[in-house]
Amino acid sequence: MQSGAAPRTFLAMDLPLPPEPLALADASRGILALSGEEARSFLQGLVTNDVMRVGPDRAVWAALLTPQGRYLHDFFLAEAPDGAIWLDCEAERRQDLMRRLTIYKLRAKVRLADASEGLAVVRFFGAGALERLELPSEPGAARPLGGGIVFTDPRDARLGARAILPPAEAVQVVQQLGFAPGAPGQHAALRLALGVPEGGRDLEPEKALPMESRFDLLNGIDWQKGCYIGQELTARMKYRALVKKRLLPVAIEGPAPESGTPVLLDGEEAGVMRGAAGGYGLALMRLEKVEQAGERPLTAGAARIRMLGTP
Repeated sequence: MQSGAAPRTFLAMDLPLPPEPLALADASRGILALSGEEARSFLQGLVTNDVMRVGPDRAVWAALLTPQGRYLHDFFLAEAPDGAIWLDCEAERRQDLMRRLTIYKLRAKVRLADASEGLAVVRFFGAGALERLELPSEPGAARPLGGGIVFTDPRDARLGARAILPPAEAVQVVQQLGFAPGAPGQHAALRLALGVPEGGRDLEPEKALPMESRFDLLNGIDWQKGCYIGQELTARMKYRALVKKRLLPVAIEGPAPESGTPVLLDGEEAGVMRGAAGGYGLALMRLEKVEQAGERPLTAGAARIRMLGTP
Protein backbone atom coordinates (compact mmCIF):
# COMPACT_ATOMS: atom_id res chain seq x y z
CA MET A 1 0.00 0.00 0.00
CA GLN A 2 1.41 3.40 -1.00
CA SER A 3 1.15 5.81 1.93
CA GLY A 4 1.17 8.84 -0.37
CA ALA A 5 -1.55 7.58 -2.71
CA ALA A 6 -4.60 9.71 -3.38
CA PRO A 7 -7.68 9.05 -1.22
CA ARG A 8 -10.62 7.16 -2.65
CA THR A 9 -13.19 9.13 -4.64
CA PHE A 10 -16.19 9.62 -2.38
CA LEU A 11 -19.62 8.53 -3.53
CA ALA A 12 -22.44 11.05 -3.25
CA MET A 13 -24.05 8.87 -0.58
CA ASP A 14 -20.86 9.13 1.50
CA LEU A 15 -20.60 12.92 1.38
CA PRO A 16 -22.98 15.01 3.53
CA LEU A 17 -22.93 18.03 1.19
CA PRO A 18 -25.84 20.40 1.95
CA PRO A 19 -28.05 20.89 -1.13
CA GLU A 20 -28.06 24.68 -0.80
CA PRO A 21 -25.37 27.31 -0.15
CA LEU A 22 -24.94 27.96 3.57
CA ALA A 23 -22.96 30.46 5.65
CA LEU A 24 -21.61 29.99 9.16
CA ALA A 25 -20.02 32.72 11.26
CA ASP A 26 -17.31 30.78 13.07
CA ALA A 27 -16.66 32.03 16.59
CA SER A 28 -14.18 29.18 17.13
CA ARG A 29 -11.61 30.98 14.95
CA GLY A 30 -9.27 33.86 15.78
CA ILE A 31 -7.06 36.06 13.62
CA LEU A 32 -3.42 36.97 14.17
CA ALA A 33 -1.88 39.65 11.95
CA LEU A 34 1.80 39.69 10.96
CA SER A 35 3.18 42.82 9.33
CA GLY A 36 6.54 44.42 8.71
CA GLU A 37 9.12 44.12 5.96
CA GLU A 38 10.34 40.70 7.15
CA ALA A 39 6.94 39.16 7.93
CA ARG A 40 6.96 36.78 4.97
CA SER A 41 10.57 35.66 5.29
CA PHE A 42 10.02 35.18 9.03
CA LEU A 43 7.05 32.86 8.48
CA GLN A 44 8.73 31.14 5.53
CA GLY A 45 11.39 29.71 7.82
CA LEU A 46 8.82 28.43 10.32
CA VAL A 47 5.79 26.84 8.63
CA THR A 48 5.18 23.85 6.35
CA ASN A 49 3.80 25.73 3.32
CA ASP A 50 5.15 28.37 0.94
CA VAL A 51 4.31 31.79 2.38
CA MET A 52 5.63 33.50 -0.75
CA ARG A 53 2.63 32.17 -2.68
CA VAL A 54 0.18 34.05 -0.43
CA GLY A 55 -1.33 37.08 -2.13
CA PRO A 56 -4.62 38.72 -3.16
CA ASP A 57 -5.35 35.69 -5.35
CA ARG A 58 -3.97 32.88 -3.15
CA ALA A 59 -4.35 31.55 0.39
CA VAL A 60 -2.68 28.47 1.87
CA TRP A 61 -3.09 26.08 4.78
CA ALA A 62 0.01 25.40 6.87
CA ALA A 63 1.25 24.11 10.20
CA LEU A 64 3.82 25.05 12.81
CA LEU A 65 5.75 22.01 14.04
CA THR A 66 8.13 21.24 16.85
CA PRO A 67 11.82 20.83 15.93
CA GLN A 68 11.11 17.07 16.08
CA GLY A 69 8.43 17.42 13.40
CA ARG A 70 5.39 17.08 15.69
CA TYR A 71 2.22 19.13 15.18
CA LEU A 72 1.68 22.31 17.22
CA HIS A 73 -0.80 24.49 15.29
CA ASP A 74 -2.48 24.59 11.90
CA PHE A 75 -3.87 27.75 10.28
CA PHE A 76 -4.80 29.47 7.04
CA LEU A 77 -2.53 32.22 5.68
CA ALA A 78 -4.20 34.98 3.67
CA GLU A 79 -3.14 38.47 2.61
CA ALA A 80 -4.92 41.43 4.20
CA PRO A 81 -5.82 44.50 2.10
CA ASP A 82 -2.90 46.40 3.68
CA GLY A 83 -0.42 43.62 2.77
CA ALA A 84 -0.21 42.07 6.23
CA ILE A 85 -0.51 38.29 6.60
CA TRP A 86 -3.59 37.07 8.45
CA LEU A 87 -3.42 33.75 10.31
CA ASP A 88 -6.88 32.20 10.63
CA CYS A 89 -6.33 29.94 13.66
CA GLU A 90 -8.08 28.29 16.60
CA ALA A 91 -9.42 31.05 18.83
CA GLU A 92 -8.92 29.19 22.10
CA ARG A 93 -5.29 28.37 21.26
CA ARG A 94 -4.26 31.61 19.55
CA GLN A 95 -2.38 32.94 22.56
CA ASP A 96 -0.18 29.85 22.55
CA LEU A 97 0.44 30.32 18.82
CA MET A 98 1.34 33.98 19.38
CA ARG A 99 3.69 33.02 22.19
CA ARG A 100 5.48 30.46 20.05
CA LEU A 101 5.84 32.85 17.12
CA THR A 102 7.18 35.52 19.46
CA ILE A 103 9.88 33.12 20.68
CA TYR A 104 11.25 32.89 17.12
CA LYS A 105 10.86 36.59 16.35
CA LEU A 106 14.13 37.71 17.97
CA ARG A 107 15.24 40.84 16.04
CA ALA A 108 13.19 40.21 12.91
CA LYS A 109 11.37 43.28 11.62
CA VAL A 110 7.95 41.80 12.27
CA ARG A 111 4.90 43.07 14.15
CA LEU A 112 2.58 40.47 15.59
CA ALA A 113 -0.91 41.42 16.79
CA ASP A 114 -4.15 39.73 17.80
CA ALA A 115 -6.74 41.07 15.32
CA SER A 116 -9.60 38.83 16.45
CA GLU A 117 -11.76 41.62 17.85
CA GLY A 118 -11.98 43.46 14.53
CA LEU A 119 -12.34 40.49 12.18
CA ALA A 120 -14.74 37.58 11.72
CA VAL A 121 -14.31 34.25 9.93
CA VAL A 122 -17.24 32.99 7.84
CA ARG A 123 -17.41 29.51 6.32
CA PHE A 124 -19.44 29.21 3.11
CA PHE A 125 -20.37 25.66 2.06
CA GLY A 126 -22.98 23.55 0.37
CA ALA A 127 -23.98 23.14 -3.27
CA GLY A 128 -23.34 26.30 -5.30
CA ALA A 129 -21.43 28.17 -2.59
CA LEU A 130 -18.30 28.81 -4.65
CA GLU A 131 -20.28 29.96 -7.69
CA ARG A 132 -22.24 32.43 -5.57
CA LEU A 133 -18.96 33.87 -4.28
CA GLU A 134 -17.48 33.98 -7.81
CA LEU A 135 -14.65 31.68 -6.81
CA PRO A 136 -13.16 28.81 -8.86
CA SER A 137 -12.97 25.28 -7.50
CA GLU A 138 -9.18 25.48 -7.28
CA PRO A 139 -8.08 25.00 -3.64
CA GLY A 140 -6.68 28.25 -2.23
CA ALA A 141 -7.97 30.53 -5.01
CA ALA A 142 -8.74 33.92 -3.45
CA ARG A 143 -10.09 37.36 -4.22
CA PRO A 144 -10.48 40.59 -2.24
CA LEU A 145 -13.91 41.09 -0.70
CA GLY A 146 -14.75 44.45 0.87
CA GLY A 147 -12.36 45.09 3.72
CA GLY A 148 -11.10 41.50 3.70
CA ILE A 149 -10.64 38.43 1.56
CA VAL A 150 -12.56 35.31 0.54
CA PHE A 151 -10.91 32.09 -0.65
CA THR A 152 -11.69 28.54 -1.71
CA ASP A 153 -10.73 26.19 1.11
CA PRO A 154 -7.06 25.33 0.40
CA ARG A 155 -7.47 21.80 1.77
CA ASP A 156 -10.39 20.62 -0.38
CA ALA A 157 -12.67 22.74 -2.56
CA ARG A 158 -15.65 20.57 -1.58
CA LEU A 159 -15.46 22.28 1.82
CA GLY A 160 -16.50 25.54 0.14
CA ALA A 161 -14.89 28.86 1.00
CA ARG A 162 -13.75 30.98 3.91
CA ALA A 163 -13.89 34.74 4.33
CA ILE A 164 -12.06 37.02 6.75
CA LEU A 165 -14.02 40.26 7.11
CA PRO A 166 -14.93 43.02 9.57
CA PRO A 167 -17.98 41.68 11.46
CA ALA A 168 -20.48 44.19 10.02
CA GLU A 169 -19.32 43.43 6.48
CA ALA A 170 -19.59 39.71 7.11
CA VAL A 171 -23.28 40.10 7.99
CA GLN A 172 -23.88 42.22 4.87
CA VAL A 173 -22.17 39.74 2.55
CA VAL A 174 -24.20 36.82 3.87
CA GLN A 175 -27.45 38.75 3.47
CA GLN A 176 -26.69 40.29 0.08
CA LEU A 177 -25.60 37.00 -1.49
CA GLY A 178 -28.57 35.12 -0.07
CA PHE A 179 -26.79 32.41 1.92
CA ALA A 180 -28.97 30.45 4.33
CA PRO A 181 -27.66 30.02 7.90
CA GLY A 182 -25.59 26.87 8.43
CA ALA A 183 -24.91 24.96 11.64
CA PRO A 184 -21.47 24.05 13.02
CA GLY A 185 -22.36 20.37 12.97
CA GLN A 186 -23.16 20.47 9.26
CA HIS A 187 -19.75 21.80 8.30
CA ALA A 188 -17.98 19.52 10.77
CA ALA A 189 -19.69 16.45 9.31
CA LEU A 190 -18.68 17.46 5.78
CA ARG A 191 -15.10 18.14 6.85
CA LEU A 192 -14.75 14.84 8.67
CA ALA A 193 -16.32 12.85 5.82
CA LEU A 194 -13.66 14.34 3.54
CA GLY A 195 -10.88 13.31 5.92
CA VAL A 196 -9.86 16.87 6.82
CA PRO A 197 -8.48 17.41 10.35
CA GLU A 198 -8.67 20.77 12.05
CA GLY A 199 -6.91 21.91 15.18
CA GLY A 200 -6.48 20.27 18.54
CA ARG A 201 -9.84 18.48 18.31
CA ASP A 202 -8.40 16.12 15.69
CA LEU A 203 -4.61 16.49 16.03
CA GLU A 204 -2.77 15.96 19.31
CA PRO A 205 -0.34 18.85 19.87
CA GLU A 206 3.27 17.71 20.24
CA LYS A 207 2.29 14.15 19.20
CA ALA A 208 0.62 14.14 15.77
CA LEU A 209 2.83 13.91 12.68
CA PRO A 210 1.84 15.83 9.52
CA MET A 211 2.45 12.86 7.20
CA GLU A 212 0.15 10.70 9.34
CA SER A 213 -2.38 13.53 9.52
CA ARG A 214 -2.99 13.97 5.75
CA PHE A 215 -1.19 17.30 5.37
CA ASP A 216 0.48 15.90 2.26
CA LEU A 217 -2.91 14.99 0.74
CA LEU A 218 -4.55 18.31 1.69
CA ASN A 219 -2.04 20.78 0.24
CA GLY A 220 -0.58 21.57 3.65
CA ILE A 221 3.09 20.92 2.81
CA ASP A 222 5.23 22.47 0.08
CA TRP A 223 8.04 20.04 -0.76
CA GLN A 224 10.03 22.61 -2.76
CA LYS A 225 10.12 25.62 -0.42
CA GLY A 226 13.25 24.83 1.56
CA CYS A 227 13.86 24.57 5.29
CA TYR A 228 11.32 25.10 8.05
CA ILE A 229 11.04 23.91 11.62
CA GLY A 230 10.47 20.14 11.72
CA GLN A 231 11.20 19.69 8.01
CA GLU A 232 13.84 16.98 8.42
CA LEU A 233 11.58 14.34 9.97
CA THR A 234 8.66 15.28 7.70
CA ALA A 235 10.76 14.87 4.56
CA ARG A 236 12.31 11.63 5.83
CA MET A 237 8.86 10.12 6.40
CA LYS A 238 7.86 10.98 2.83
CA TYR A 239 10.96 9.93 0.94
CA ARG A 240 11.75 6.84 2.99
CA ALA A 241 8.14 5.62 3.13
CA LEU A 242 8.12 5.61 6.93
CA VAL A 243 4.39 6.31 7.33
CA LYS A 244 2.92 3.44 9.35
CA LYS A 245 -0.34 5.13 10.38
CA ARG A 246 -2.79 7.40 8.59
CA LEU A 247 -5.74 9.55 9.68
CA LEU A 248 -8.76 8.24 7.76
CA PRO A 249 -12.38 9.37 7.43
CA VAL A 250 -14.96 6.98 8.83
CA ALA A 251 -18.74 6.68 8.99
CA ILE A 252 -20.07 5.93 12.46
CA GLU A 253 -23.09 3.74 13.14
CA GLY A 254 -24.14 4.19 16.75
CA PRO A 255 -23.06 6.60 19.50
CA ALA A 256 -20.11 8.78 18.54
CA PRO A 257 -16.96 7.47 20.24
CA GLU A 258 -14.93 9.95 22.27
CA SER A 259 -11.54 11.01 21.00
CA GLY A 260 -9.00 8.42 22.12
CA THR A 261 -11.40 5.46 21.91
CA PRO A 262 -9.59 2.43 20.43
CA VAL A 263 -10.77 1.16 17.04
CA LEU A 264 -10.89 -2.64 17.13
CA LEU A 265 -10.59 -5.31 14.45
CA ASP A 266 -11.51 -8.78 15.71
CA GLY A 267 -10.88 -7.56 19.24
CA GLU A 268 -7.39 -6.21 18.47
CA GLU A 269 -6.55 -2.52 18.39
CA ALA A 270 -6.27 -1.24 14.81
CA GLY A 271 -6.33 2.47 15.50
CA VAL A 272 -7.78 5.24 17.65
CA MET A 273 -10.65 7.69 17.18
CA ARG A 274 -10.14 11.42 16.91
CA GLY A 275 -12.89 13.97 16.24
CA ALA A 276 -16.48 12.97 15.40
CA ALA A 277 -19.68 14.80 14.42
CA GLY A 278 -22.90 14.08 12.58
CA GLY A 279 -22.23 10.39 12.03
CA TYR A 280 -18.69 10.91 10.68
CA GLY A 281 -15.26 10.98 12.25
CA LEU A 282 -11.53 10.60 11.85
CA ALA A 283 -9.55 7.60 13.03
CA LEU A 284 -5.77 7.27 13.18
CA MET A 285 -5.37 3.80 11.70
CA ARG A 286 -2.42 1.41 11.53
CA LEU A 287 -1.89 0.74 7.83
CA GLU A 288 -1.16 -2.94 8.28
CA LYS A 289 -4.52 -3.32 10.03
CA VAL A 290 -6.31 -1.39 7.27
CA GLU A 291 -4.96 -3.91 4.76
CA GLN A 292 -6.05 -6.82 6.95
CA ALA A 293 -9.52 -5.41 7.56
CA GLY A 294 -10.79 -5.45 3.99
CA GLU A 295 -14.60 -5.32 4.30
CA ARG A 296 -14.66 -6.72 7.83
CA PRO A 297 -16.39 -4.54 10.43
CA LEU A 298 -14.51 -2.33 12.85
CA THR A 299 -15.80 -1.13 16.21
CA ALA A 300 -15.09 1.80 18.52
CA GLY A 301 -16.86 1.68 21.86
CA ALA A 302 -20.50 0.83 21.14
CA ALA A 303 -20.29 2.02 17.50
CA ARG A 304 -19.58 0.23 14.24
CA ILE A 305 -16.99 1.97 12.04
CA ARG A 306 -16.85 2.00 8.25
CA MET A 307 -13.86 3.51 6.49
CA LEU A 308 -14.71 6.04 3.77
CA GLY A 309 -11.27 6.40 2.24
CA THR A 310 -8.04 4.49 1.86
CA PRO A 311 -4.51 5.72 2.68
